[in-house]
Amino acid sequence: MYCDERGRTDVTTEPSGRYEFSERDGADALLRIGKDLWWAVLLRGIVAVIFGIVALVWPGVTVWALVVVFGAYAIVDGISAIIRAVQSRRVESGWVWWLLGGVVSLVAGIVAFVWPGITALAAVFVIGIWAIMGGILEIAGSIRLRKVAGTSPGASHWGMLLFAGIVELLFGLVLVFSPVSGILSIVWLIGVFAVLFGVLFVVSAFQVRSAAKKAGLLGQPAE
Repeated sequence: MYCDERGRTDVTTEPSGRYEFSERDGADALLRIGKDLWWAVLLRGIVAVIFGIVALVWPGVTVWALVVVFGAYAIVDGISAIIRAVQSRRVESGWVWWLLGGVVSLVAGIVAFVWPGITALAAVFVIGIWAIMGGILEIAGSIRLRKVAGTSPGASHWGMLLFAGIVELLFGLVLVFSPVSGILSIVWLIGVFAVLFGVLFVVSAFQVRSAAKKAGLLGQPAE
């Protein structure tokens, strides 16, 4: 335990240099990160909604087109998740869950682009595995967020992230273990999931922004 540059006495460090905060300090740190990175969560949500709408309204979409759109979405989603993880790495150990989730999404997007002549079944399997892994990591990250900041405003969006992770996990399990027949049915299932998942992230982003605003952090320069 030591006094940091702000005079706090309940902050400790590990040999790795990562800060370990008390619940109050963890909440404050998460709020400060949130006011700078809420847009990354919002971006993930918006991209997911766009992907879902495209899947739902694109008449006669082909497997190739669906895979390309998914690949673009997964890459953007992965990059935004990695940015979020890197920016929060000195706050608490749970940042690794966000990083792993971003890497999984990024790899899935790259696979979608470089796999020539992918079949409908293979495409469903890739998306299903991506969703299962992403859902598990999202659930783990949200639980860790809840433990770090408790019931403070800094963790107000943990429940929304947990719900999003559960939705993603269930979606992946359905695709992998109970594949639907017909490309149209697959597209509709993916589209509905993406829109729901995206809306949850958009709501989560504005929860983070609202908490930071109430704490008087919006408008302050990044540290």
